[in-house]
Amino acid sequence: MKDTSFHGENLRRRARYIAVFSGLVIAFAVTVVLNINTGNVHISVPKILRILFLRDGAATEYSIIWRIRLPRILMAAMLGGALSLSGFLLQTFFANPIAGPFVLGISSGAKMVVALTMIIFLKYIGHFSSYTLIVAAFIGSLISTGFILLMSKKVHHMAALLVGGIMIGYICSAITDFVVTFADDSDIVNLHGWSQGSFSGMSWSNVQVAAVVVGIAFVCTFLLSKPVSAYQLGEAYAQSMGVNIQVFRVVLILLSSVLSASVTAFAGPISFVGIAVPFLTRKAFGTSKPIVIIPGTFFAGAVFCMICDLIARMALAPVELNISTVTSILGAPIVIYMMVKREKGR
Repeated sequence: MKDTSFHGENLRRRARYIAVFSGLVIAFAVTVVLNINTGNVHISVPKILRILFLRDGAATEYSIIWRIRLPRILMAAMLGGALSLSGFLLQTFFANPIAGPFVLGISSGAKMVVALTMIIFLKYIGHFSSYTLIVAAFIGSLISTGFILLMSKKVHHMAALLVGGIMIGYICSAITDFVVTFADDSDIVNLHGWSQGSFSGMSWSNVQVAAVVVGIAFVCTFLLSKPVSAYQLGEAYAQSMGVNIQVFRVVLILLSSVLSASVTAFAGPISFVGIAVPFLTRKAFGTSKPIVIIPGTFFAGAVFCMICDLIARMALAPVELNISTVTSILGAPIVIYMMVKREKGR
């Protein structure tokens, strides 16, 4: 009897996983079409399919899709997935669902170093590569993370640690604003647009670099599914399962920093995605198993940011909203709900 009920439970779980992943695939496909379809130039679905699959169509529409809209959509998907996965890793590390790269000030640290790098490179060299920005953002992420880790040794209450992370974010933002005041006018224009968060202006070279960096980080994260699953049950249990805790924690921080750095380098700081999406993913799947949640979180983050980018483009068209404005409007209520529910559960 027990075997039958256990088997039935497994079947229900698998059916739920399949249903949620299928829903994400459908949502992804629909959002891609809507993003390509809408804009200053409306392109019908039959024309979109013809241009995408047959590489045939009017020169203007072909150029709009392949040079402007498709790179932007792919970057929104990859960076949204990366930011969500970064949040999941930080939540695993701190054992708290409210931890995220934006709240803990990690995105602000990346923003600070990228801003410095952009100003210096534009002033003395004249140009910079995508990899340069990623390395700069990674260094900034590690600086902020280092301060948070030092605080975590002295401050054991998570609420106080989150406040500390917010303060680090404010300090990094203040330094960034101070540095920008000494930048040339042309540099300030570039920095202002980037610092507000946006997926506009993406190119295929950006897509290639992001695909390499984010792809490698995603594969490494997925390969850590078993150690993450053991770590979620406690450090003692993870050690008994053969997990080297010190190495594992370093790897978690490095992967989280690489993922959040990739987002900040290309699109600027984006708020609340790293907290809201992992929470929604766990709710949708009804499990915390990393082997399910890791790809689910990445996929859900991709869909979430693509929807937010569509809203940012079309809500007040032809004026485009900052992506962080939209993610804050959609993500902040979810975070508030999480905090209220967490307090009630105590």
